[in-house]
Amino acid sequence: MDTVQITIIAISFILTMLIVALGVQVWYILKEFRISIEKMNKMLEDGGKMTGAVSEGVASMGGLLSGIKAGLSLFSAFRKKEETA
Repeated sequence: MDTVQITIIAISFILTMLIVALGVQVWYILKEFRISIEKMNKMLEDGGKMTGAVSEGVASMGGLLSGIKAGLSLFSAFRKKEETA
């Protein structure tokens, strides 16, 4: 074999090893990307649950205030009735 063939074989071998190493690195990057996406999805789900809990609390507070308002209006209606009598 002459030097040109040996050089071509060596370069082919080196390029093959580099492509394999690059493929492995891309595999690890994609694996970490998948883990990051799963963590982000979990954070968004937790945020949705927290938002739901806050909105339920606000709705309950609105119901409580509505009840207090109705009670005060009933109380003031009885007061007006007593004043007119």
